[in-house]
Amino acid sequence: MPKFAANLSMLFTELPFLDRFDAAASAGFEGVEFLFPYEYETDDLAARLKANGLTQVLFNLSAGNWAAGDRGIAIYPNLTGEFRESVQRAVKYAKALGCKQLHCLAGTAPPGADHRQMRKTYIENLTFAAGALADEGMTLLIEAINTRDVPNYFLDSTAKAADVIESVGAPNLRLQYDVYHMQIMEGDLTPTIDKYLPLIGHVQIADTPGRHEPGTGEINFPFVFDHLDRIGYKGWIGCEYKPRSSTSDSLQWWRKLKAPTI
Repeated sequence: MPKFAANLSMLFTELPFLDRFDAAASAGFEGVEFLFPYEYETDDLAARLKANGLTQVLFNLSAGNWAAGDRGIAIYPNLTGEFRESVQRAVKYAKALGCKQLHCLAGTAPPGADHRQMRKTYIENLTFAAGALADEGMTLLIEAINTRDVPNYFLDSTAKAADVIESVGAPNLRLQYDVYHMQIMEGDLTPTIDKYLPLIGHVQIADTPGRHEPGTGEINFPFVFDHLDRIGYKGWIGCEYKPRSSTSDSLQWWRKLKAPTI
């Protein structure tokens, strides 16, 4: 069975953020991920991880003003200095939390933007970030995101992400493959996973439509999970979905998956 990490930005939101670590461990998760740690002290986060025997699997580099709609700053030529500062800050947090993977959100390209210049900036920023992470034995991830939820997101297909990874050429730059986003954008999930498996460092899940838990939409998750096992995927799967009701109710799929077969 694949290894699953609870996304604490979306799951257990009935609780204060720091209490979600305890809830994830009680539910049987061995790893956690979340969007951003930066409003919390590293000591507080590390203490919750240690107390619950949890692995910090992933979090994001700063994405700009999230509340205002920013979804990354890596493509903007005028924010290169801010981006580099965000890398150093993220590495500091990752070292304190024992986290080995960081995700870099690209950003959105408004109509009329110079995509060539943005891609050049993106490649340069990823090269810098990958180098900084390599010095610490960490992996940098990029993710294609659907443009229905995030209009004009710069990186919107698996093929484009793979092309960026090839252009950067850093061995520690890999693909974060989100089943939800890519079902919306391109479908054909398991053949795509097969094709790009050597590049995939992390997988995330949610069903569609609705971005709710597995079993609430059109994706055949038992097949996807079995397929990941069959092809030898060894990474984590982040549960980045919005529970349709309570988090506890949304974990029926998880309890069923963990139940011993007779």
